[in-house]
Amino acid sequence: MEVASQSRRRRSSEGGARDEKAGKQEPDTHFFATAAKGTEGVLRDELRRLRMPKVQAARGGVGFAGGPEHAMRACLRSRIALRVLEKVALFPAHDSASLYEGASQVDWLRWVDGSGTVAVTASEKASAFTHTGFIAQRIKDAVVDRLRRETGARPDVDRDDPDLHIVVRVTHDTAELFVDFAGEPLSRRGYRTDAGAAPLRETLAAAILELSGFAPGRPVLDPMCGSGTFPIEAAMWAQGLSPGGRRGFGFQRWRCFGVEAHALWETERERARRFAEPIPTSVRGSDRDPDMIRIARANAERAGVVVEFEQRSLAELRRPQPETLFVLNPPYGKRLEQDSHSRSELVGFLDRAAGYTVSILSADLRLPRTLGRRADAEHTLYNGNVECRLFRWNPR
Repeated sequence: MEVASQSRRRRSSEGGARDEKAGKQEPDTHFFATAAKGTEGVLRDELRRLRMPKVQAARGGVGFAGGPEHAMRACLRSRIALRVLEKVALFPAHDSASLYEGASQVDWLRWVDGSGTVAVTASEKASAFTHTGFIAQRIKDAVVDRLRRETGARPDVDRDDPDLHIVVRVTHDTAELFVDFAGEPLSRRGYRTDAGAAPLRETLAAAILELSGFAPGRPVLDPMCGSGTFPIEAAMWAQGLSPGGRRGFGFQRWRCFGVEAHALWETERERARRFAEPIPTSVRGSDRDPDMIRIARANAERAGVVVEFEQRSLAELRRPQPETLFVLNPPYGKRLEQDSHSRSELVGFLDRAAGYTVSILSADLRLPRTLGRRADAEHTLYNGNVECRLFRWNPR
């Protein structure tokens, strides 16, 4: 996030633009917002709503351009992005020496000095390298060696909470280097300290809500809410709360986060508050487990949202108000064929929910056939490395 000394012109809209100086416009920086596989399209639409320049969906995320203020805005306001990366280098990487040499050319002192901490995350595809750990090690060596030459001190490695998180991707014989604006994944909103077994990432929950047709003003109910992720994400959206408003970000620890960068950050925070427009929305969650209801209520309180939670089994569910969207992630195993009780429970629910939109996330890819209820739409998603389907039934 190198903030140029040139003055910046603020637009009245959220996009913003840079001034020209001496007839020459400052070039855009390239960013990449990562996303869970299958959510790239809704992330693209979200970033366009946030007025990001040059938005383009790609495998694994969405690219956009602009200045540091745009990356800050994505960190603060995107509900779907997992990370926001700034591309800092692209170079040939066909062996260990070229990998080290390419990383050595980057001015790492821009972000961290010898007293700081770093971590490197690597991935590869169809490259000469067979071990991502080796890639990360060579990049780390190049970073700390250059900083030691320039500052006389060697930064430490901190994989849990680094001052600078570096991401490297090697594809074929080319390496791309990124620095992570977010620091830790954006899915960590800070409100969910106890999530129960196999929790759904907050960013994936937000994407599922949008894929299901939720928008502020539409009632939503999760009848198997667990720790409350779906209702809380819906309530944050409806109440105009920025998902990143309660946490810090990696870029705030960088050396280049000086006076100008801090001013840009304060502008984005004020913009987020100014454009927050709460829309009255009925958001509810229920679960048969009283312990999960207790956890969900505590999570909602930490998130600063109003959600109505109640202890109630799926069979005891009462018909809600018209236009309610049901969205749920049943805590069943991958297959329901051998679980007659759970199967009949879900079939009964779908019968009672006739006339409503119902979205169910399941790792059982044969769920509609098992239930004898053909879905009107389905979308392939990944919860971590687990392939899932979002099945939707429309009102009859």
